Amino acid sequence: MDTLPRDFRRRTRCDSAASRPQFTNCPTVIVMVGLPARGKTYISKKLARYLNWIGVTTQVFNVGQYRREAVQTYRNYEFFCPDNEEAMKIRRACASNALKDVATYFTKHQGQVAVFDATNTTRERRGIIISFAKEKGYKVFFIESICDDPEIIEANIAEVKMSSPDYENYDKEEALVDFMKRIDCYKKSYVSLDEEKDKHISYIKIFNVGSRYLVNRVQDHIQSRIVYYLMNIHVTPRSIYLSRHGESELNLLGKIGGDSDLSSQGQKYATALSEFIRGQAIKDLKVWTSHMKRTVQTAEAIGVTYEQWKALNEIDAGVCEEMTYEQIQENYPEEFAMRDKEKYRYRYPKGESYEDLVHRLEPVIMELERQENVLVICHQAVMRCLLAYFLDKSADNLPYLKCPLHTVLKLIPLAYGCKVESFYLNVKAVNTHRDKPSDVNITRNTEEALRTVPYHL
Repeated sequence: MDTLPRDFRRRTRCDSAASRPQFTNCPTVIVMVGLPARGKTYISKKLARYLNWIGVTTQVFNVGQYRREAVQTYRNYEFFCPDNEEAMKIRRACASNALKDVATYFTKHQGQVAVFDATNTTRERRGIIISFAKEKGYKVFFIESICDDPEIIEANIAEVKMSSPDYENYDKEEALVDFMKRIDCYKKSYVSLDEEKDKHISYIKIFNVGSRYLVNRVQDHIQSRIVYYLMNIHVTPRSIYLSRHGESELNLLGKIGGDSDLSSQGQKYATALSEFIRGQAIKDLKVWTSHMKRTVQTAEAIGVTYEQWKALNEIDAGVCEEMTYEQIQENYPEEFAMRDKEKYRYRYPKGESYEDLVHRLEPVIMELERQENVLVICHQAVMRCLLAYFLDKSADNLPYLKCPLHTVLKLIPLAYGCKVESFYLNVKAVNTHRDKPSDVNITRNTEEALRTVPYHL
């Protein structure tokens, strides 16, 4: 096979070394607002996970954690009373220290977005944050969570707050009484964002975990992305099932990409997957596939209606489609080494990178957030990207997540994370996982380049 033109390879190297995209022209501070048990930390963590996944470096600064470090022993709700001057002094200091760390994060760690996770229920506190941001040249976007549904509040307290370090020495009833009194302390000074007085401020108000929204003065692209994301997430209990297609004919040959049929073992897996899904007794399950034959053939065995997404197609390997790793090393050794060196951002000549794939999959993530129970039958690189979103994995780790054939991953989104259950369906298949080689230099020899090429089971 002909080698690539020298100038084409040079452009590919430049692409692989590209820095993360800059969605903002200056840092943005996202400021949470709301009473305790209104889902602020849930929103903070989920939003940070999404922004980091799309390439916007984001960190959460939880002021409650600063308070726990400053006051090692929690006594009771009286610490949060607005007339407790000593406690107020400590709380103001904690907020100030968190803001200092935000500034450090932006200047020394090249952060793009900081989420300031606290109640911020007074106009005074919000004014301090606005002045801080104005002085530093940061943009500010407020997210206020308002909830007056007692069932939602009670469920949030039971699921999250009772497991707080504050209440590790309390019995359940005592903790509940104390926490409700803590909420009452905040209510005394709580002033919601006002449509008239705060009309110059950028914000979104979320009512009762998404039953209604109010959006004001969205300033830029990143704020519009945040608003769109927040209007799609929900807290309904559900399960997301991720599975690769059954083993394909090209898998047997050790070739990447292509659009081949299932192997005989792949067909057995499709039958086993159908039996597994029936055994799960999933209510209103939706099944999604890519446009490629191996995922469609896997889904057809289940015997239910499925939806095809072109966005779920496997990563485009460009000139390397339907080649083995040995063939890539033989024909394009520099390309092979560059991909090993920076696998997330490396773009196949005339193809895609993992970074490209993440952006292609963003609509899928948005729709997964809107849906309840879904089975996604996809491909190795695609499954890695989806899994990295739900498990909050970094760009460096994403391309090496293990997603073996003939295994179903059941994801159960929780308040502050995601539970994962793995089910191997006892149908043998080839191993397609390749670990990162220790030697990623362009001058490495063929033996070292192929050291981690997967073997067949």
